[in-house]
Amino acid sequence: MKKFIFTFLSILLIMGLFSCSTMQTRQGSGTAIGVGVGAGVGAILGQVIGGDTESTLIGAGIGAALGGLAGNQIGRYMDLQEQDLRNAIAASEAASIRREEDILRATFKGEAYFDYNSSQLKPGAFAELRRIADILNKYPQTTIEIGGHTDTRGTEQYNQMLSSRRAESVKNALIQNGVSPARMVAIGYGESRPISSSHAVNRRVEIIIAPIRQV
Repeated sequence: MKKFIFTFLSILLIMGLFSCSTMQTRQGSGTAIGVGVGAGVGAILGQVIGGDTESTLIGAGIGAALGGLAGNQIGRYMDLQEQDLRNAIAASEAASIRREEDILRATFKGEAYFDYNSSQLKPGAFAELRRIADILNKYPQTTIEIGGHTDTRGTEQYNQMLSSRRAESVKNALIQNGVSPARMVAIGYGESRPISSSHAVNRRVEIIIAPIRQV
């Protein structure tokens, strides 16, 4: 009976500490706070599970991951996320995934998401962004940059504003599907980062996903 009570109270404490860790991290206190609190939570979890020093150390290691990924975890974590993203967009002709070491870059053709001279998402874009959001929510230990890009037609100032609005539209759609706004930043690059001589190819939105590393 005592063991049951101890386990129950420990679980309540774990839930409380995890909530604190999440709030602190989202408020910008930094990954280091999340790691420290996470390790403490994991240590308690180890005692609940095993009741000995070895289990405590294992639990602390698991808990530390709540605040960021260790170096030896990152590759596998991003491998899994990459595969899930590729599966999510497999049927799409307007999207592609590229891996750059531990960074994932998802690129979406602008005309598939927006009408000409518009920052309002097309109806068909929402289903794809919902699938993307499901993957982003499955792998929360990442940061997300949403970049809007245009071609060189029109003025530089106008293209900058249009790309910013389009990036914000994508960000808002992801928020509506449960992705934490604290993980995301929307940036308009305008015409400053062409990747092709083709106007159509340069009109795009890129979602760049990077792992949160332990510090």
